[in-house]
Amino acid sequence: MKSLFLSIVLILTSITTYSQGKLSTTSGHIKVFSTTPVEDIEANNYKVTSNLTPSTGVIVFSVPMQSFEFPNAKMQRHYNSKKFLNTKRHPKGKFKGTITNISDIDFTKNGSYTAFVSGKLTIRGVSNNVSERVYFTVKDGVVTGKIEFDIVLANYRVIFTKRKAAKNIAKSVEVTVLLNYTQ
Repeated sequence: MKSLFLSIVLILTSITTYSQGKLSTTSGHIKVFSTTPVEDIEANNYKVTSNLTPSTGVIVFSVPMQSFEFPNAKMQRHYNSKKFLNTKRHPKGKFKGTITNISDIDFTKNGSYTAFVSGKLTIRGVSNNVSERVYFTVKDGVVTGKIEFDIVLANYRVIFTKRKAAKNIAKSVEVTVLLNYTQ
């Protein structure tokens, strides 16, 4: 009887320890894409950091804005410039939110899960509320998260009304976030 009780306590302790632990990554990937009749623009950033706390559903990620890679140097300069994202003054993009249906997700069990996350996205010093779907896949202890959404640039004080930039840059950009978490 004592050994059965001890076994149950050990199992419950290991489950509690896991659920209170954080999942993290330092090599997440964000792709941004915009399309206009003039040109398509795509950039990638592989230096995204993120933490996810399964017990509370809190999810945070940070993006070093100067780490986006563009296909040519001119796009890169324009993106980092004061007129666009001003990455020297605003070096990081951030998101902090909560998975609102965390009880529906078992990060210890292989499977696919749809999560709903709400929080604040901060870009260029401007914060906006966002609510999006996150698709999690758990396979043999590895948790992968994928989010796809659009950002309206004017909501983050990125506005072009004149010249070539107004024609070449879309008013909104598609964003894809891929996160591979480990414990």
